Amino acid sequence: MLSKEEVLAKEEALRKQVRDLPDDQRLSFFKETEKQLKDPDTYATLNYVFIAGLHHFYLGKWGRGIANITIFLIAIIFLFTGNIELGVLVFLLITAFELFELFRSQLIVQNHNNEIMEDLYRKIAKQPPSS
Repeated sequence: MLSKEEVLAKEEALRKQVRDLPDDQRLSFFKETEKQLKDPDTYATLNYVFIAGLHHFYLGKWGRGIANITIFLIAIIFLFTGNIELGVLVFLLITAFELFELFRSQLIVQNHNNEIMEDLYRKIAKQPPSS
């Protein structure tokens, strides 16, 4: 479970590390992160649409997205094959999970962006500074 304090501390540590990079590496870092960082509002909107799983694809988490869509489709199949109680139960469970993620969307995307920045920092910091 992500805590806001951990995510913020990780972000601040990354900022300090990036500040210590030489100018050319820092510029390269910012150019790459601009291309790869995700927007929390887009994530939240995709989650809010309730086509279960789209927000996972936005972050590149294909396994979670496919699992989410599969469970959503199973609920729909149950509803249309006469097993209404089970369909409603599965739908309510997936909806509860989606609402939980919707309310934590800012933190989820911020953590995802921290992971992207950390990977980029490692790659760029290994490169020798250009003269």
